[in-house]
Amino acid sequence: MSQDPTYRLGSPDWECRYPVLVGDVVIGAAFRWHREWLTLSSAGEQIVGRPEKGTAGVDMAAAHLAAEYAAGRITAVSLADVTAPVPVLVEPVPLLHARMPHTARNIATATAVLAALREHRWTPYTGFPGSDNPWWQRCDLCDWQGPRYWSHQRGRNGQLPSTHRHEGGCVGDEKVRQAIAAYQD
Repeated sequence: MSQDPTYRLGSPDWECRYPVLVGDVVIGAAFRWHREWLTLSSAGEQIVGRPEKGTAGVDMAAAHLAAEYAAGRITAVSLADVTAPVPVLVEPVPLLHARMPHTARNIATATAVLAALREHRWTPYTGFPGSDNPWWQRCDLCDWQGPRYWSHQRGRNGQLPSTHRHEGGCVGDEKVRQAIAAYQD
């Protein structure tokens, strides 16, 4: 191939990994971890960095994959190879996500966040991934499961989190307030 092939993005999985396709062939996935964009392909995981202002990161990462595919440095993969499986709860859950560095700050933050999740009746299925990455959790009030972002769950400006817990409804605001001690003060 003499020029980079035209690519398209597939629907993202729960971790917001976007499959990158050339025609009907999956060549990898593009996703964000904190502020960096990464690719996952037959060559493994690679950090491609941050986009220039005005450029969408997913497009930058996908274009990188298309260039690697055109150069023959990566090959087609199956969609399953680049899709994050839904986690299965295995206890004890690690404190930090595998990508999170084990620094004193991350450990302290994760410890506080996990205590807040327990107080507000959530069960995480993986270690803390940071505030702005999807995190698979179960609502302990109704057994709903799905990805949540800590940045959306925590309260703002010293306030309690919203009683609206997740999409699809829960047990209702009144029952949430009754079930969680923090709302009763």
